[in-house]
Amino acid sequence: MSLWTFVKLLAAAAVIGAIGFTAMFVYHMAVKPMGGVFEKIVPHPAVVINAQPDAEFAESVNAAEMPDVDPGEKTFQKAHELIVLGKLAEAREKLNTVVNIFPSSSSAPIARHIVGEMNLDDILSTTQVAGKQTHVIKRGDSFLGIAAHYKTTLDYIVHLNGLQELKNLVPGEELLVMPLEYRLLIEPQRKALSLWDGGRFICEYPIVHLEAAGKLTNLHTTISAKTGQLETHRSKPAIKTHADTATKPEIKAKAKAKTKAKTKAQTKADATADTPAEANAVKAIQLAKLPLQIRANTADEAGARGIFLNPVDIEELFLLTRVGNTVEIRLPAH
Repeated sequence: MSLWTFVKLLAAAAVIGAIGFTAMFVYHMAVKPMGGVFEKIVPHPAVVINAQPDAEFAESVNAAEMPDVDPGEKTFQKAHELIVLGKLAEAREKLNTVVNIFPSSSSAPIARHIVGEMNLDDILSTTQVAGKQTHVIKRGDSFLGIAAHYKTTLDYIVHLNGLQELKNLVPGEELLVMPLEYRLLIEPQRKALSLWDGGRFICEYPIVHLEAAGKLTNLHTTISAKTGQLETHRSKPAIKTHADTATKPEIKAKAKAKTKAKTKAQTKADATADTPAEANAVKAIQLAKLPLQIRANTADEAGARGIFLNPVDIEELFLLTRVGNTVEIRLPAH
């Protein structure tokens, strides 16, 4: 046998051996473990897991209760950080995510409060023009006609333009106006009344007390009437200050209490300058299809039927609503 023939036979044997080893290795990986050298090269996964147990994983799997995950809390914390950095637009977006996507989150109540403060800053501002329009007064215009045309109220026109009374209109002058197309959502179970612009959350007010003649059911209705309006000289609603709580959520409760106390004091002082009829005017919002009013919770209303809010809240709600706004009473699904 020549040397060249021997080399060729040796090479052929090596190729056959490599092919055979590869085939056995594939069988070990895909079909059934073969042990031996193959087990040393690629151990079976079960053997590895059993040999190196993860104590923390085993403890979590065997735990009687898995830990609660609150994605809304993480989103809220990010919003809080953005507020501290002064990035209010981005923070508002995160807070709206908590309100709309994670309404049952533990952070949702405070998120609703902060978003409400931000929204009301814009809505009640006499300089913020987003969503507002400028009406140029023409000959023959009247306050009632302008209010009807823009689907707003005289009270809101008075507030936006800083008027003290409904004076004579002068052609060429401008009035700031904004439609009040909000809907009210009343949730007796949560004791909350919220204001919405379509599907966008605006703000929420706590229901102090609710007393109805019978059992409330899911209902869609409208505001049929508002009492407390005066025809010639209108009382100025007491409006809360919203700036502090919108930028400092960690002190929201303290700020809100302080604001309400201040507002009540201002309201009392303003009443001395108004007529007795204005000072004693009782604001109430009447619902259609239901003999029920939304009104202020006072000592005089003890035992009365209605949906009762804090006095300063009913003043604000009265300003932001008009006859015809839709109202929904929503009970939790069973």
